[in-house]
Order: sequence, then structure tokens, then C-alpha cells
Amino acid sequence: MDPLGFAVSMVYPLRKAIARKGLSFEYLCQLAEFDIHLLSDVEARIRESELERLNLAAAKYAEDENFGLHQGQLTDLADLGILGYVMMHSERILDALQAYQRYHVILCSGYNLEWEEQGNDLVLRICRPHSLPISRYCLDDMVSSVYHLLLRMSQRPVPLRELQLTYSAPEDLSAYISLFGIEPKFGGKEAYFRMDREVLQFPMMYSDPRLLKSFEAIAEEIKTKLVRGKSWSDQLREWMLTCLPGYFPTLQQSAEAFAMSPRSLQLKLSEEGTTYQQLSASIRMEMAKAYLKHHEYSSSDIAYLLHFSEPSAFHNAFKKWTGFTPGQYRAKELRTV
Repeated sequence: MDPLGFAVSMVYPLRKAIARKGLSFEYLCQLAEFDIHLLSDVEARIRESELERLNLAAAKYAEDENFGLHQGQLTDLADLGILGYVMMHSERILDALQAYQRYHVILCSGYNLEWEEQGNDLVLRICRPHSLPISRYCLDDMVSSVYHLLLRMSQRPVPLRELQLTYSAPEDLSAYISLFGIEPKFGGKEAYFRMDREVLQFPMMYSDPRLLKSFEAIAEEIKTKLVRGKSWSDQLREWMLTCLPGYFPTLQQSAEAFAMSPRSLQLKLSEEGTTYQQLSASIRMEMAKAYLKHHEYSSSDIAYLLHFSEPSAFHNAFKKWTGFTPGQYRAKELRTV
């Protein structure tokens, strides 16, 4: 769902976690059907679905229900590429977080960080521009990465007052308590940390204004190249995802969002070999597949979230797209996990 994908460097912490367990990363790539040769190209991008498949395969291969937590614990700023170096040489944690907001597209455009001060508290959220659920392993990796990067950047303790995750609580919480110092809340609508707001003012361990200026210039160049390289269909897809689950935009609404007529938008999409109707169907199909991987969403729920007129309309559309009914697709996916 992320048109720019993830920087291939996001695989490095996973590789380190597999190596630490004495297992073969090459064998893992075979299990997950992941092209290991991508790691030799520093500019390579991979889809969110590829990264999630690799995470799920790694947890199964390592026989570790907490693999995401352990993987995130090994994430280093260098794994974030040029973005990591901008953050590393910022003055304070606040400046590093602001750098992440500005340049996160270099790493992935599908996730960002937002925060707000509430009295003496800082609430730091992991956000994405659409409502698709995320697997436990991937979310564990993200929250663990963010928390341990805060520790590494400041070289200070960062006591948590609260940690909320979006999935159901696992039976054993000992790994969470060991890594975060508290027992998380589970089943929330969003993932966030709550800590002392003074964390924002913690000085960065390797702050260097001269290096920061140099790395920021490179980051700006890479960001511009990535964003300018997006096609009209990618831009429209990204915007449509921000509308969900509130509403599914019409062609007229989409054209207005890009300050052009519906005919002009259709012509631009036609030049890229697609139409508004094809793009809409593709988004709904991809989101439906993602929702069906999570048993807590019924077919009726998914029909509602994707703004079908009724469940039967979703059922018929999904079978037309995939050749399977929603129930058959869910059963098939569950057998492969």
C-alpha cells in the first residue's frame, strides 16, 4: 500500500536478529521467497507486503513469538541510512524527531511519528496514512526500534509511563516488561508511548552542526528525487488511502483534490495505462486482502470499511477480483501462516 515502498536497509536489523540466533539468513530468504540480491543495491525499495512476509517467516523460523521485539532492539541509526545520520547529528531528541517527520519518505512513506505534550507527558504515536491493520511482529519491531533508538540517541534512561499496542494481548508478557519496563496496554485504536516531556530536550550524543548540514543537504536531494518520481496514479492512490475509512472518494472529489477537472485526471491516468475505476478497484482489493488476514474483521465489517453498498456487493466484487469468495481467501491465507 506504500507506493514508494521501504528502503532495503529496513531488512538489516532482521538479518542481525537472525544471525544472533545462529540461523541462516539465506535459508530464511528462501522460506519467505525474498530476493536476497536486493541487499546489494543500497537504493533498492521493497513493498510493505514483502517486509511483512519476511518478518512473519523470520518469527516462525526462529520459533520466537517475540521476534519483532528482539529485532527492533538491534536497530541502529545507521540502519536508517541518510535519515539516520541526520537524526544522529541533530541537537536534541526533538530535532531528531522533526528530522524523521521531514525525511521519513526516504525510509518509507507509509509510517510517520507524531507527538504532543499533555501536561508533563509526551505522547509519541506511530502513525500511518491509512487504516489497514498491521501484524503483531511488524508493530513490535517498530515500537521496539523507536524506543531503543531513543535510548541510543540520548544515552539516557527513558522511563515509560504507558505503552499501547493495537493487537490482542499475548499470553506471555515477560519480554515486553523486560524491554520496556512496564506492561503494555493491548487492543487500542493506535500505538503510542507516554513518557516525560523532558525527553524532547535530551541532547543528542553525537550532535554535530557541520555534519548535520551536510547530511541534510543529501537528505533533501534524495527526498526530492523520490517524491518527484511518483506517478499520478501513485499520488492519487496515496491520497485516496488518506480518505479511508471515512469515505471512498469519487472521481470528482479526487480531481478537486488535485485542482483539475475529472477529464484531465482521467487523461493523466490513461497516459500511465490505468483509469480511476481500475485504481479504485485495485485499492479496495488490496485493502480487502489485508483485512481478511486479520480474523477480527468480518466480511460485513470489511464491506463497511471499504464503503460497499452492502456485504453482497463486496462478496461479488472480491470473487470477481480474485476468483475466491472472502471466506475462501481467508481460509487459504490462514493455512499459509
